[in-house]
Amino acid sequence: MDAGGPSRGGAIPRLGFNPPDERVPGFEIIDLATLHERRRRPDAVHRVDFHTLTLITGGSGEHAVDFVTYPCRPGTLLWIRPGQVQRFTAPGTTAGTHLLFTPSFPPPFSGAERLVNQWYGPVCRQLGTGPHYTALATLLAQLRTEYDSTAHPVSTEILQLLLATALLHLDRLPHPDHGTDPAAGGETYARFRAELEHSYATTRRAADYAQRLGYTVKTLTRACAAATGQPVKHVIDARVTLEARRLLAHTDEPVSTIARRLGFPEPTNFGKFFTRRTGVTPGAFRETHRGGA
Repeated sequence: MDAGGPSRGGAIPRLGFNPPDERVPGFEIIDLATLHERRRRPDAVHRVDFHTLTLITGGSGEHAVDFVTYPCRPGTLLWIRPGQVQRFTAPGTTAGTHLLFTPSFPPPFSGAERLVNQWYGPVCRQLGTGPHYTALATLLAQLRTEYDSTAHPVSTEILQLLLATALLHLDRLPHPDHGTDPAAGGETYARFRAELEHSYATTRRAADYAQRLGYTVKTLTRACAAATGQPVKHVIDARVTLEARRLLAHTDEPVSTIARRLGFPEPTNFGKFFTRRTGVTPGAFRETHRGGA
């Protein structure tokens, strides 16, 4: 499935997990050249319903995810999570390994389940050519060898455990965003973010999240401050704003429709909220960012 420009009808195009040769349900590993050959429009804006890990091993280029453009060079690692909006703004000469897996693929007993459910993790890490790059490149090479093997049947268990090892290795890396560390918020923050992902379009009240999760607002505030350096209300509003930006930039839905989708009965209230959060009106934002990831 390919997309180009704003989506008609209000939906950002989504790509489901549907590889041409699904030898292992929920998993595939290929090179970047193969990925670009598959897509008629490499620069098309889209979401995916699965995880992708891309390790750049050569060349240079750019990749845009949710309005941030990341430079790609040897040692760049990109982790795109389900629901994020992306496009290859300038694939350039990049070469590397591209790993695709569904959220249910990693083994639940490995500790990786927590990581694949964190849609808000860092998108880009610049590993350089040091030991972290070497370790991850080795694990991806082992995954590729097992997946491409013709000497014996491919082992789903080996792929699951190698993938879990790679994810847990990434979890040990310093967080690339200064002042943020989701792990510092503990289980409280993880539970809150999971509930926020389900409910951001229905409530923006911190008290509602606290009640649903069995915490106090102060407890949520402490967890959010530890994880992000921001109070809980800021985290809630930031999630709503992100979705508003996505819909304004990548769909043709009227602002009033977007407002209702995000839980604002009155478009004027949505306009005030969005302007306060971004510094521009919804219409001005749409005009500036039309079609960009």
